[in-house]
Amino acid sequence: MKQALSGLIFFFLLSTFLVPGSIALPAQDVQVIMDAQYFQVARKIIRESKTSIQVMMFDMRYYEQHPNSPSNLLLKALIDAKKRGVKAEVILEVREDEDRTTQGNRRTGKLLSEGGVEVIYDPLFKTTHAKCVVVDGEVTLLGSTNWTYHALTNNNELSLLIRSKEVARELINYFNRVRATGSK
Repeated sequence: MKQALSGLIFFFLLSTFLVPGSIALPAQDVQVIMDAQYFQVARKIIRESKTSIQVMMFDMRYYEQHPNSPSNLLLKALIDAKKRGVKAEVILEVREDEDRTTQGNRRTGKLLSEGGVEVIYDPLFKTTHAKCVVVDGEVTLLGSTNWTYHALTNNNELSLLIRSKEVARELINYFNRVRATGSK
C-alpha cells in the first residue's frame, strides 16, 4: 500500500510539473500588456525593428472606411518597416469555407503583399489561432490580441512582452515550421 501511494504521488508530481514538450527559457524582462495597451506596444516594437519581424495572427483586419483605426496603423507600420529594409513576414489563418476571418485575412494579406511584406496562409486543414509578434530575434509580443478594431480598443485582452533571444528563437523556429506547411 505504501509503495502504491508513493508511486501515485510521484506520478502526480511528475504530471503536474513536467508538461511534455515544454521547455523553460531565460528572459531578461517580461511585461504584462493589458487591453488597449497592446496597440502602443506593438506599434513601438515594429517601428523600432532593425532586421526582422515575424507575425502569426488568427485575425488581422484592414478597414478601408477607417484609415486611422489601430489595426490599419499596425499594418502601415509593418509595410513601413519593410520599406526600411526590415524582413517582414506574416502568417494568417484561412479556412476552406471562406468565412469572415478568411475573407478579412485575404484582403489584409493582399494589402501587405502589395507593400512588400511576405504573407503566408496556413494550411486549410489546420487552424492558426496564435497571436505572436517576434522582432529582431529578441523581442516577443505574445498573447490573446488579434489585429482587429475591437481587440485593439474594447476587448479584455492580455499579452506578454518578453525580451529573450532564447524565447524569440523558439518562436521563430515554430513560425518557420508553420510557414513550411502554408502557401502564398
